[in-house]
Amino acid sequence: MATPRTRPVEDSISKVGNELAVGEDLAFQRRWWRFETTIWILFALILAADLSGIFGRGPLAKASAKTADGTMKLDYERVLRYETPDVMTIHFGPNAIQNGRIELWVSESVIKPLGNQRIIPQPKSSILDGDGILYTWPAASHPNSVSFALAPSAPGSQKFTVRLESTGDTITRHVWVMP
Repeated sequence: MATPRTRPVEDSISKVGNELAVGEDLAFQRRWWRFETTIWILFALILAADLSGIFGRGPLAKASAKTADGTMKLDYERVLRYETPDVMTIHFGPNAIQNGRIELWVSESVIKPLGNQRIIPQPKSSILDGDGILYTWPAASHPNSVSFALAPSAPGSQKFTVRLESTGDTITRHVWVMP
């Protein structure tokens, strides 16, 4: 029997530079590049926002407020993290002392949703008063400032108020608790 003649297999795919030419879709490629650029810009904006403190713990997150006469100044962060420790500090001026003591009323939202853990220095007394707590420090141990150690117990927007009972000066602020 005669052996059949064999022919070498020929490639029907064209080659460029001895490599396969697979074709391209330049319109699709340009759309893909535009998509990639958009994503990189979005990532850069999120990173810049995070570093600046928009999501907490940065320069834009820090805030302070004070009364018109400067008797009380509040330092706090606009953005807090759920169950993450933070500190809110209230500084007192000389006019804060009345009748040998400093009395500070704090709204209930500082205690429950913002999760007050402790007060430094400890007040001499604390009395439930309406929708908050009235703290009293003797003037002999006049604190220049009082710090509230917080650990928020719920995400979302929280409103809180602090009031100096001697002058009636009030500071009300909103904070955002991130999940």
